[in-house]
Amino acid sequence: MREEIEKYINENYDILQVYPWDKFPNDTTFKHKNNKKWFALIMNVSYEKLKINKEGIVDVINLKNVPEMIGGLRKEEGILPAYHMSKEHWITILLDGTVSKEKICELIDISYELTNNK
Repeated sequence: MREEIEKYINENYDILQVYPWDKFPNDTTFKHKNNKKWFALIMNVSYEKLKINKEGIVDVINLKNVPEMIGGLRKEEGILPAYHMSKEHWITILLDGTVSKEKICELIDISYELTNNK
């Protein structure tokens, strides 16, 4: 699903996709060209680090959302407290098919708008 999500972002937004860390070559950020703010971060994370009792690595996406919605979103399967970011403003979504592509795209759109200071 990672490839589909990256394609959606790149086809729908005029953005910068950056691979910022040599130590984590598969991790990529999606940033606004005008203000350089991230609105999405895709990375590989172990299930263990996400506190999921499963072995292996999973692709995830971190997205910004409004604090009033985050609590409800986290109740949905596959949507977690943000990994390695502010848990008040960000969520982590498993890219393993648990959450539909349509739902993820809706949340990407929200994150994009929240971070787009024109």
